[in-house]
Amino acid sequence: MPSKYSFTNYSAEWPIEFEREAERLRLLIGDELVAVHHIGSTSVPGLAAKPVIDLIPIARDIVTIDDCTPRLVDAGYKAWGEYGIVGRRFFTKDAGENRTHNLHVFADGNPEIERHLALCAYLRHNGSACREYAALKREVYARHPADIAAYNDGKDAWIKRTEPLAIEWFRRASSSQP
Repeated sequence: MPSKYSFTNYSAEWPIEFEREAERLRLLIGDELVAVHHIGSTSVPGLAAKPVIDLIPIARDIVTIDDCTPRLVDAGYKAWGEYGIVGRRFFTKDAGENRTHNLHVFADGNPEIERHLALCAYLRHNGSACREYAALKREVYARHPADIAAYNDGKDAWIKRTEPLAIEWFRRASSSQP
């Protein structure tokens, strides 16, 4: 049975829950973990979202994550393999019927990491883009409150149009830091 899908205003609890889960992952994965980043809409203050914490744990080697999969499963995660993105290991965690966490695990240096980090950073920096995305998300959710696939499809064109701008901005912002 698929997890239930909901949509809500931003919660100040989301960054706290990210930190809790990141610490759990540090214990489960250990020294093979390079970093853990909070991504997705729950990482953007003020942005309404599905209340699901998305994390990007970055591993030294993706094979190590395959070795850790039984520990992650024992800790309540469901393993999905690459799940449509080459080089990723995707895991989900539910509480009852409600999805609580998504893990998008990549090896250090995978270009998908930048794409995910860039969009969130761009939305945190660009209030106009954030408001535009929030309005779109609310409108799409109002049309598809029980169909997560349609909700995701309704955001897809905006994300694909915005991602290149976000990546360009992210690279400029990253290169200008000391």
